Amino acid sequence: MKHLILVGACYLDTILTVPHYPEEDAKLRATNLSVRRGGNCPNSLQVLLDLIPAADTNTKLHLVSCLPRKDSLASQRILSSFGNNSSRLHFGHCIYREDYEEAASSYIIRSDQTGSRTLVNYNNLPEITVDEFSQIASSFSPDDQTWWHFEGRIPETTLECIRLLRGKLPNTTISVEVEKPGREGLVQLAASADVVFYSRTWAEHRGYKSAEQCLQTEKPKRGFCPWGALGAGAVTHDAKYTFAPVPNEPITVIDAVGAGDTFIAGILYNVAVNDSKNQDISQALQYAVTLATLKVQREGFDGLGSAMNK
Repeated sequence: MKHLILVGACYLDTILTVPHYPEEDAKLRATNLSVRRGGNCPNSLQVLLDLIPAADTNTKLHLVSCLPRKDSLASQRILSSFGNNSSRLHFGHCIYREDYEEAASSYIIRSDQTGSRTLVNYNNLPEITVDEFSQIASSFSPDDQTWWHFEGRIPETTLECIRLLRGKLPNTTISVEVEKPGREGLVQLAASADVVFYSRTWAEHRGYKSAEQCLQTEKPKRGFCPWGALGAGAVTHDAKYTFAPVPNEPITVIDAVGAGDTFIAGILYNVAVNDSKNQDISQALQYAVTLATLKVQREGFDGLGSAMNK
């Protein structure tokens, strides 16, 4: 049995679609409003559920996230949003905060004019502690085949969790997402991981002009860096760089929310679930780029697996 465990915040996203991004102190009527479950790791899990065949009984997906109390409307909405996937997606390691009713929230303004989106997050839930994480890690055996993926929140805590995993589960694989510009500790966090996902915004904030410059300078053991409409780059154990372009066809951006999470899901599907080796990394990279390109051309994440099969 393979265990793919994703650790990160779970949000309820409120998405307002507007004709163009509003100026400060202006009034603007939205053309659409939708509320859905979000968060980097939950989004990636939703895509993975669509990619992994239902007949695959060898892969178990896990979400580790802090949620309001289990019987709250917010938690029930989040848990039910994954549909009937209880046999493949395990929520037993989620941490429920009994004194809280509301989930973490994300308010997203999406512009029809540019296809871009602006996010404002609010999260009042206490973050996971190292002691809480230790209990979760102890539920797995060193003989289990595990891959742990971290969103990259609270780097000092995440780093302690990774060190704990190295002691308890020495054969595990660990990946981290380095996303938010200016967040202290992300460089050290990346250095502790086996696989690193760098966001373009983080790379540009560091002064990098391309995915290649970021990856060749940061020197992760294995690293991936999507670069918007151009495609994405990757480096492997031998520091060999490869780049996968966006498919050369007309693209209309409909919903860019979660494109990065979809890219990560594409890599995890090929590398963590299907065990692609270094020599196949270019294929895994092109798969993830194509998957993310399909995602931005549709609302939400439904149907990505069948679209990739076509």
